[in-house]
Amino acid sequence: MPGTPRPTFDRRLLAPRHWPAWIGVGVIWLIAHLPFRALLGLGRMAGSLALHLNSGRRRIAAINIDLCFPGLGPPEQKALVTANLRDVGMMLVEFALGWLGTDRAIAKVPVTIEGLEHLEAARAAGRGVLLVGGHFSHLELCARLVSQRIRIAGMYRRMDSDVFEWTVLRARLGYADAMFDKDDLRGTVKYLRGGGTLWYAPDQDMRSKDNVFVPFFGVPAATITATHHLARLSGAAVIPFFHRRLPGTGGYVLRLGAPLEDFPGPDAAIDTARVNTAIEQMVREAPEQYLWVHKRFKTRPPGEPSVY
Repeated sequence: MPGTPRPTFDRRLLAPRHWPAWIGVGVIWLIAHLPFRALLGLGRMAGSLALHLNSGRRRIAAINIDLCFPGLGPPEQKALVTANLRDVGMMLVEFALGWLGTDRAIAKVPVTIEGLEHLEAARAAGRGVLLVGGHFSHLELCARLVSQRIRIAGMYRRMDSDVFEWTVLRARLGYADAMFDKDDLRGTVKYLRGGGTLWYAPDQDMRSKDNVFVPFFGVPAATITATHHLARLSGAAVIPFFHRRLPGTGGYVLRLGAPLEDFPGPDAAIDTARVNTAIEQMVREAPEQYLWVHKRFKTRPPGEPSVY
């Protein structure tokens, strides 16, 4: 089996210092087992609470939206910040369902998947596929939803909590083809060369030595060049992967775009800018569902002050 192996249980996880984390896992399990309509209702309630909590995250979202949508007036920007914070509540319940929901519950979630022909064409040509997407609130759930139709792997960063790391990694390996640590370049390339499909989101400020400053909504953003290098080393097709939540109980639309043409090229920075452009187009379709509470512009070009 490629990637990170399925974790075995360590009795030290039962130590009292881990009990709060186990209580958190229990709450997530209970949420994940709610009927879909009830789960969405709970998410909307949590979103209402999010409007009154963590003013620091509200400030980050407001700064990001001001930078990325300067054409919006103050009332429109404020409305988008409010909608985005409400979406954080939905994110919490969607993560619960994506991680710990049963296969039966996942099968009941309304979903439309568009563009599978692009993936099938790449596979028919004997190529692996990089599904490149962004950090939308429902990314974990939508990865699980698309895994009902195609076998995909994912890249991840280890969690700080040993209990959550054990729980979530086991859950992901229950539906994913494999999970690769973000630093496991060799294993990831080997998987792609073998015709595998990997979901990957390169749109966060990772403070990596492999960052380049390229535009994101016209703002210089430190962006990892891994998409270029993975495609260059593996020969994989790079396919944009977008997902959005429909109003009410309408479920989700997942869309696989046409592969990026002539990718990778000779210049990593140009390729990375192309990836940012693709993700920017996704964000414009559902801006309230993007993770604006992340400090996307934390790392600044030399000599430029912090925006936060």
